[in-house]
Amino acid sequence: MSDGNQTGQTAAAVRTPVGRPLLSLALTSMMDAVGAHSGAVYLRPGEEPVLQMAVTAGLPRSFSAPWERVGLNAPIPVAEAVRERRLVWVGGEEDMARRYPRIAVVLPYPFALAALPVATESRVYGAVYVTWPGSHPAELSEREREELTAGCDRLAVRLERTAAENRPLGVESDLMDAWSIGGTADTLGTVEAARMVARLPYGLCSLDLSGRVGFANTAAADLLGVPVRALLGAQLWAAVPWLNDPSYEERYRAALIGQAPVSFVALRPPKEWLSFRLYPSTTGISVRITRARNVSEPKPSPARPGDAPSRLVSMSQALSLAGALTETVTVQDVVGLVADEIAPTVGSQALALLGARAGRLRVLGHHGYPDPHTVERYEGMPLSTASPGAHAVAHGVPSFFSSRRQLEQLYPAERSSPDGLAAWAYLPLIASGRPVGACVLAYGRPREFSTHERAVLSSVAGLIAQALDRALLYDVKHQLAHGLQAALLPHTLPRLPGVRAAARYLPATRGMEIGGDFYDLVPSRPLAAAVIGDVQGHNVTAAGLMGQLRTAVRAYTTVGQEPAEVMRSTNRLLIDLGSDLFASCLYLRLDPARGRAVMARAGHPPPLLRRADGQVRVLDLAGGPLLGIDGSAAYPTTEVELAPGCVLALYTDGLIESPGVDIEDAVAGLGRRLGERGGRPLEELADDLVGPYAAAEERLDDVALLLLRAT
Repeated sequence: MSDGNQTGQTAAAVRTPVGRPLLSLALTSMMDAVGAHSGAVYLRPGEEPVLQMAVTAGLPRSFSAPWERVGLNAPIPVAEAVRERRLVWVGGEEDMARRYPRIAVVLPYPFALAALPVATESRVYGAVYVTWPGSHPAELSEREREELTAGCDRLAVRLERTAAENRPLGVESDLMDAWSIGGTADTLGTVEAARMVARLPYGLCSLDLSGRVGFANTAAADLLGVPVRALLGAQLWAAVPWLNDPSYEERYRAALIGQAPVSFVALRPPKEWLSFRLYPSTTGISVRITRARNVSEPKPSPARPGDAPSRLVSMSQALSLAGALTETVTVQDVVGLVADEIAPTVGSQALALLGARAGRLRVLGHHGYPDPHTVERYEGMPLSTASPGAHAVAHGVPSFFSSRRQLEQLYPAERSSPDGLAAWAYLPLIASGRPVGACVLAYGRPREFSTHERAVLSSVAGLIAQALDRALLYDVKHQLAHGLQAALLPHTLPRLPGVRAAARYLPATRGMEIGGDFYDLVPSRPLAAAVIGDVQGHNVTAAGLMGQLRTAVRAYTTVGQEPAEVMRSTNRLLIDLGSDLFASCLYLRLDPARGRAVMARAGHPPPLLRRADGQVRVLDLAGGPLLGIDGSAAYPTTEVELAPGCVLALYTDGLIESPGVDIEDAVAGLGRRLGERGGRPLEELADDLVGPYAAAEERLDDVALLLLRAT
């Protein structure tokens, strides 16, 4: 019975005439079914990696303006629903702040949201989201889930049929009033209602979902100081000059999205405070206005005469993009974010980020150009060149070209390098008063850049500049750190008679990705030496001290000191240097001809010895304290057998320490892996032992490994 009913519903859905408002009907049907108070439908235009808002219901479109057009890689629910082809549920304000902080910055209100893909098995057509007030339970009910999923499936079938017949969807108007008012006409006549409201001692206003005044009684007009005729049809904060403050409009947004009463007080010049109480519903807001008493704390400053109306949409866009750019770390992160999110938002088909060094342009990254060589020609170009990119960097002045003809009139040299695009915005990136580069946005069709659009693009460029300035500094520090680390560690290990060696080093992923772990193999005669150690810290100080210790150990080995004396000398040196850092160390004197090794240990993890038969033993050697603690400390030595085929594994604690894992269990696990794989070539064995740590996105400590095999 249910199968037949479902089949009938699907057939009916397919027969829906295309001329009707398909998206609007589908959206309001889903909202009615689950009791949602707002929502929107996004469509994917062609094969572009973009979602375009097609229709909204229940709230002004301006509330969603930062996400009018979003890239598929954007970290927002509708894009995630499309990428993963699943329902995305956000259970409330805290959930939103934790998972999607960039949305929470712009819409810091209590509401729940569900986003779903509109897709068939073969194609994704777009996505739908709906919202509920913050009073909605933290979990989506099974019935709501089924209703929304079924609604999106029906819409996908209709869109598939429309696409198969090559019939474009018509433009649909947003649905501001999703529900009609019921019951009022049956309980109170219109004339009597007006008389009743006129008798009330306080002001009453009715606002629609866009904030426009649809009704105001005489008391409201008297309190606001504005005639009723001037209020009707206007937004309240636009009709009343001293309410023209973003903080007051923000209360209106909070009431509509959260669907809960909101209160605030405002100063009517010169010194009268009024209290506003907003009662929202899905059709608008009722406002009660009274005189406020006992107002003592400061309130937002009223607007001055002549102030321009505030642009909350632009402010919201800026907040959203600023939140996104704070997540970038490297220059390539900035390039990727601009390509994936900012460029699609402003409708740009291609972009390039340019920097400058020694009076010449650098291409930091680009995306979307049909021929990459048209961008790469900027690399090394002098800033004095007659080029729009060089001009933007050198002079810090934006340039907008609505057509290729306009561009070539001012820069004739551009005729020799056509890029297949038709309009450009060259935006200087200025941070802390100095140019750090330029952002080039290119468009596939000619376009006029309005004054407002130029202002928005220039504001976006300012946000990009701050992120790029930080990223450039990070990349320089990163290169410096890795260069220092590479200089302090051996580039290659020497070949020794009777011994094969392999080593691996992985820096911590926090801080500067540089640390104090070190290893070395010293080919002194007649015996060789090996050392591994770990200086506290993951910074330049630790790396510098590590370099001093490694050099000292080589020097003491070269002059012929015994292992115990090498450790004592290194310990005294560390104390004499006056550093407050400690270091662990393990030193070996190798004698392959006799098949022996003499070891001394200073607070370092015990080495592992794998015999030729595959048995692994933990060499828990006697030793002394960490280097740098006690100047009179002694470091006893232990002699161990190193027969042909044996493998010695020397490592630092980063290879065995993990949160919640016992050290002894970790050493035992490392020993098992060494026993199972120790017969493989030494380089492959080294990769196997550090493999899990090399693949980890986050390492809390450095990892060093030195393998020695007797031959």
